Amino acid sequence: MDPNQKADEQEVLEQLDPLASVPTFQGALGRLIGVIDTLFTVLAVTALVAIAGTVLLQISARLFLPFSVSWTEELSRYLFIYMVAMSSGVVLRQHRNVSVELFQHTLGLRFRAALHSLICLLIAGFALIVLPYAWQYAMNGAWQTSPTLKIPMLYIFFSTVVMFALLLFYGAIGFLEGFVAIFRSPERPDSEFP
Repeated sequence: MDPNQKADEQEVLEQLDPLASVPTFQGALGRLIGVIDTLFTVLAVTALVAIAGTVLLQISARLFLPFSVSWTEELSRYLFIYMVAMSSGVVLRQHRNVSVELFQHTLGLRFRAALHSLICLLIAGFALIVLPYAWQYAMNGAWQTSPTLKIPMLYIFFSTVVMFALLLFYGAIGFLEGFVAIFRSPERPDSEFP
């Protein structure tokens, strides 16, 4: 991507979302987080494409076959659940959650970083509190099977564990990025940081 285009994109993003101006980690740590982001984005997009394929199969079967395929609706529902769970962390990291922005654009970079840290800390704290209960919920599905696919519901209920674990992970990263940005000297280039 052209550096000018990337700078223009970043400027527009900062105008739309003031918290996007909080610098992220660079270097090896930033690349590792980027790889993890890409992995979960690819998994979520794969689930979305699979949902589309499943629904098209269901529609085609109803139109062209003398019988309906009963498992497609159930599979599309489970794929949707996992798509949401796997994309939750990346959505948090990219500031794509639904939010109300009343005053963030009036804050300086350090106050934006502090607000970003606080938001991520609250999300990570909530995920930390809920994660053990999500695990208990997932274990309830160990002795149940899905109605048409006959797969253990443990795998479906485990999506809650995945979602809250990702929110905890990405919330912690966002908190650390904001915390570092609060104390970062504005004249130092980003390449000097991890």
